[in-house]
Amino acid sequence: MPSRGGIGDFGPAAYSFADYLASAKQGLWQVLPLGPLGFGNSPYSSTSAFAGNPLLISLERLADRGWIDRARLDALPDGIEPVDYQHIFTRKMPLVFEAAHNFPRSAPASARSRFDRFCQENRWWLDDFVLFDSLRAQFHLESWNRWPRELAHREPAALEKKRSELHDDLQARSVVQFFFSEQWQALRAYCAQRSIRMAGDIAIFVNFDSADVWTHPDLFRLDANREPEVVAGVPPDFFSKTGQHWGNPLYRWDVMQAQGYAWWIDRLRWATHNFDYVRLDHFRGFAQFWEIPAHEETAVNGRWVDGPKDDLFNRLRDALGGLPFFAEDLGYITPAVHALRERHQIPGCAVLQFGFGDAGAHVYLPHRLTPDRVVYTGTHDNDTTLGWWNSGTSEDERRAIRAYVGESDDGIHWAFIRMAQASVASLAVVPLQDVLGLSSEARLNTPSVSEGNFRWRYQQGSLTSVLAEKLAALAAVTDRLPPHVLPPPSEDFVA
Repeated sequence: MPSRGGIGDFGPAAYSFADYLASAKQGLWQVLPLGPLGFGNSPYSSTSAFAGNPLLISLERLADRGWIDRARLDALPDGIEPVDYQHIFTRKMPLVFEAAHNFPRSAPASARSRFDRFCQENRWWLDDFVLFDSLRAQFHLESWNRWPRELAHREPAALEKKRSELHDDLQARSVVQFFFSEQWQALRAYCAQRSIRMAGDIAIFVNFDSADVWTHPDLFRLDANREPEVVAGVPPDFFSKTGQHWGNPLYRWDVMQAQGYAWWIDRLRWATHNFDYVRLDHFRGFAQFWEIPAHEETAVNGRWVDGPKDDLFNRLRDALGGLPFFAEDLGYITPAVHALRERHQIPGCAVLQFGFGDAGAHVYLPHRLTPDRVVYTGTHDNDTTLGWWNSGTSEDERRAIRAYVGESDDGIHWAFIRMAQASVASLAVVPLQDVLGLSSEARLNTPSVSEGNFRWRYQQGSLTSVLAEKLAALAAVTDRLPPHVLPPPSEDFVA
């Protein structure tokens, strides 16, 4: 978003975007994971499965509440240049922490009471996270297993000493998480008033350098020195000939099972607290996951290992009362994975860009879809539809696409948007880049490329009333209007 501070946030631009979605009669806003960024500034590489990304906090909203002087914001960029993470870490984050340090002495009693309640209700993850975050800063972002042994191994006396030494910093980091929570929930409420549901995204694995692995080493496949024994990834596929070597530590599913999957129940209960729907990234990993020896540099020499399968989802349903999830089940998926998803009535995903390669790919085309699907023109891992059309398709694919959709006077991206919206899939999601008709310069992420991703921002003024009217008309004719938005009566309608 074209927000202040070099990156989109939960401030005025987010509320303007929600208003735009409402004017365009859109009922779903899907976001990427919202956790604090780790390696590569990827939202799928976070230092916590529970904490929020402080870069998304709106300084304007903090200034509105008097927790930072608005004049302190004047030097921040307000343009729409691609995100420069190093710049915003050094320019924006000091201001967020300044507001956090101001909060205890400037916030009214009602805000301090809300903060105390937030800390009390979230102590089960918050205390460990802020200590991890503070120690990580103290040790110059060094991975936790490189810290002094007594801290890496969480010796109680050493942790208590650090909690005392770092008291003020720990409180400030707790306030930052409070800021994030309040701003996110306020934005969610604003969207709900406009019948816009929020879809979140949960990465199946967590970073090795995370508060979760540091706090719960017994839940992960680590050796005696707390180094990963095996790591996660996927075998060679459409995106990479050597597979994807993610490097995340794998779970000790036997230990998690013995504990009643308590960590996963906490994690997904937290997700349902923050979102209306939850996308489960890499759903296949719950059935079978690709295990790579930690010393391997690529994902080629791995093997498939059984995951928790039904046992986990049965426990989740019992604990949560339902499963408001949909599954990212793209790529090579076995019948057993589809069967697991279907047994638990979890919709899967379909990506239209994948539908034209050969006859086997036709399962992603609208005439093969079923209501238990969430259909996309493309995802954050794809090129934009226009960029893909210009440089990512073969002549055979183009011939097949033209045969399927005919000529599209308003661009191939609109042909794909219409295909998605007109399908029987329960939800249809279109990346904003496709709505705006942008090419490869607006691509968000390229898998297996570690630098330069997740930097695109849309330009102020690009969300026009003409586009909103076009989206609204399509939502009406495809029966995708949000619940409170009814089509206008015909001219001859008599009340």
